[in-house]
Amino acid sequence: MILEMKVPSPGESITEVEIAEWLVQDGDYVEKDQAIAEVDSDKATLELPAEASGTITLKAEEGDAVQVGAIVCLIDTGAAKPEGSSDAPKTEEKTEAPKATVEAPKVTETKTYATGTASPAAKKILAEKGMDASTISGSGKSGRITKDDAVNAVPSMGTPTGGNRGSSNSKMSMLRRKVAERLVEAKNTTAMLTTFNEVDMSPIFALRKEYKETFKAKHGVGLGFMSFFSLAIVRALQMYPAVNSMIDGKEMKTFDFVDISIAVSGPKGLMVPVIRNAENLTFRGIESEVKRLALRARDGQITIDEMTGGTFTITNGGVFGSMLSTPIINPPQSGILGMHNIVDRPVAIDGHVEIRPIMFVALSYDHRIIDGKESVGFLVAVKEALENPIEILMDNDVKRALEL
Repeated sequence: MILEMKVPSPGESITEVEIAEWLVQDGDYVEKDQAIAEVDSDKATLELPAEASGTITLKAEEGDAVQVGAIVCLIDTGAAKPEGSSDAPKTEEKTEAPKATVEAPKVTETKTYATGTASPAAKKILAEKGMDASTISGSGKSGRITKDDAVNAVPSMGTPTGGNRGSSNSKMSMLRRKVAERLVEAKNTTAMLTTFNEVDMSPIFALRKEYKETFKAKHGVGLGFMSFFSLAIVRALQMYPAVNSMIDGKEMKTFDFVDISIAVSGPKGLMVPVIRNAENLTFRGIESEVKRLALRARDGQITIDEMTGGTFTITNGGVFGSMLSTPIINPPQSGILGMHNIVDRPVAIDGHVEIRPIMFVALSYDHRIIDGKESVGFLVAVKEALENPIEILMDNDVKRALEL
């Protein structure tokens, strides 16, 4: 029996996917539920499992855009399993899988003239010009480079190094192309502004130093910065609901819940899974959800539903060493908070200079519905909560807040 495998719908409103990579070769024997391909949609990269065991015939090439419901391969379920093969799905890397064509780097050759030696005066002049004698055609006897040759020589634009100056082209994935479109859309359709502030992280450092081991032993997750920031953002959004809003046609839609999108770097690029109803979560709840979503994104298991929605976004460029940035809004949301690296800086405390761990934070917002007063007030509220976590985020009861 020949089974026709069709592209399943990865989510609502998605009508087309792209074959990112075949994980098997034409003619291979595959087991039921074995991952046979990775497919890109405009929101995520997903694995395509075999619907039955048998010999596979591929009907699409890597890089092909195929409609949801289209046939991408055939499986001969009556084919006998090869002798000596394991029941477990294949995990070895393929050796001759079809690949999208990528041109080899092209090397631009530097023309070298047949020359003799340069006179001492010519050598001095060429050295001052930063030129190599091998690039000069000498007019003297046996091609010797004269002083006049050196004086008249014109340096080429750029330093001639003779190194590789090739380039190569590779097709952008559907996910990367969609991200690019959304970024351009955000720049072109929102009145985006960014406001900045700085946060003294000393109180959070002290709490983590005292309780992180106990917290991890009790709950199985680390006590990171994300839970502090998420809870500080929940409080600030409740104080300034315009930041937890978005434009819906000619109306302003404000949410009474907080779904926080967290930007994470996955194997196929940036992904933004969502922490649902963050206003109902504790420190433990947020850390557990962040860990779960980050692992699923890293392993390519994140689903469309887990990345759909969100009322506000957090992005942490600090993990890559960023000191300061202007994060771009994740449409249709109206606000995004950028976290950055933490650096010991001299600050004035009660008239004295002290060294404190400081993080710069940035709020990019859509000025069409968020005024300057609200944006600045929101970021100040986040700063206040982070610098006074015991009082503001823990209601003066650390162990109860951390469920210890």
